[in-house]
Amino acid sequence: MVNTLAAGNLAFNPLYKEVKIRITGSLVAGEWKPGDAIPSEARLAERFDVSIGTIRKAIDELVADKILVRQQGRGTFIATHTEDRTLFYFFHIVGKDGSKELPVSEMLSFRRRKAGAGAQRRLNVARGAQVFRIHNVLRLSGRAVIFDELVLPAGLFPDLTDEVFAGREGTIYGLYQARYGINVIRISERLSAARPPVRVASVLRVRPATPVLVIKRVAYSFNDVPVELRTSWVNTERHEYLSDLWKTSPPPLAAG
Repeated sequence: MVNTLAAGNLAFNPLYKEVKIRITGSLVAGEWKPGDAIPSEARLAERFDVSIGTIRKAIDELVADKILVRQQGRGTFIATHTEDRTLFYFFHIVGKDGSKELPVSEMLSFRRRKAGAGAQRRLNVARGAQVFRIHNVLRLSGRAVIFDELVLPAGLFPDLTDEVFAGREGTIYGLYQARYGINVIRISERLSAARPPVRVASVLRVRPATPVLVIKRVAYSFNDVPVELRTSWVNTERHEYLSDLWKTSPPPLAAG
């Protein structure tokens, strides 16, 4: 059956935008899984009763949004949260010399609690909703550099346990995607400097009076649904924050 686009929608969005919305809807519904190839441009054009040029513009935007990935000579695929992808798009801490490496993560604590007022607002959950509160330390070159506090809506991760979280294969976002079908497609970050809490200072081995970088991040899935609230305290003695927004492809990993 041909899935055509209503002409009335053109008053609100260009046709390719409507196609983009429909393709995104198929992703949300799980029609295509992470790592799957989407149908060819010709098949999508037939499905939505539009030109191949319109399909191409919609796919171009989804590629730019890092939702789809083109592979030369193979086709277009649903992006998966590999370590390289996470390192390039979501991890912005580098050495003072610009070197970048995958952090080694260690879970420190895992608790289920009622969401506080701030988490309710930023995660858009109801008053009294349950959340998971997870503490992690991230090591770079063997040194504790980042202390993370993650707050996750329990309703989105119904069977999450400390064993599941600590025993995951790959990245945290990869766990969300593979086990729960939750795709993190963008993040919003706010940066400031502050004195760390006593426990954070102890883990990072800095003096409590020493300011550290504080990153407050909300991770979003499709349709701007917030799925994770994260606060990161970063020891900047040997590291700094770097965001290269102009780059379009991941750089090579630093040797060693």
